[in-house]
Amino acid sequence: SLGMLNNAIIMQDRTSTPRAQSGIVLIVALIILVAMTIAGIAMIRSVDLTNLIAGNLAFKQAATHSGDTGVEAAFAFLNANNVGTFLHTDQTTQGYSADGNNAARSPAAGQTWEAYWATLPANRIRTLAADASGNTVSYIIDRLCASAGSPSGGANCTASTVSSVASGSGEEAGEKALTSSSAIYYRITVRIVGPRNTVSFVQSTVTL
Repeated sequence: SLGMLNNAIIMQDRTSTPRAQSGIVLIVALIILVAMTIAGIAMIRSVDLTNLIAGNLAFKQAATHSGDTGVEAAFAFLNANNVGTFLHTDQTTQGYSADGNNAARSPAAGQTWEAYWATLPANRIRTLAADASGNTVSYIIDRLCASAGSPSGGANCTASTVSSVASGSGEEAGEKALTSSSAIYYRITVRIVGPRNTVSFVQSTVTL
């Protein structure tokens, strides 16, 4: 009977070992499952962030393209009024300033265009209707002169060279005067506000 008891104890010990091992495997499986879940969540968040960045870049690019509308509208205004003395003085309802070389007409040192734009009075900015993409375009025009008035009357404007003379050999081509009227420079600054708080600036310089 003693031998049978020892055999029973040995058999009981042998049957208890797999139960202990199966518990450890379950714990390891749960740890691996949690790690895989965390990795999957991280991957999903990474994909969402990438899509968000790509979307923001697309909105930024669309806003920049809409800036062409502001440049064209500003140039059309200049071209239509480039007669007489109309452009010699400020036209605030059209966002036009005749003294764009004045330091107050540009951002101060270290100041962004966005911060400078916020300091401008409403009648200094010309705003167009929102386009089909939801972008709102506004612009200002600065004549690159130190002060208002006639460009030839002391306004000290930045302008192209007046007329010039090209000289050649008297025996060959002779002397031919190449004349061109002086052209005044105008700086057009366009601000575009679009979806997702997108803000973009476009600047162009034209001559008339």
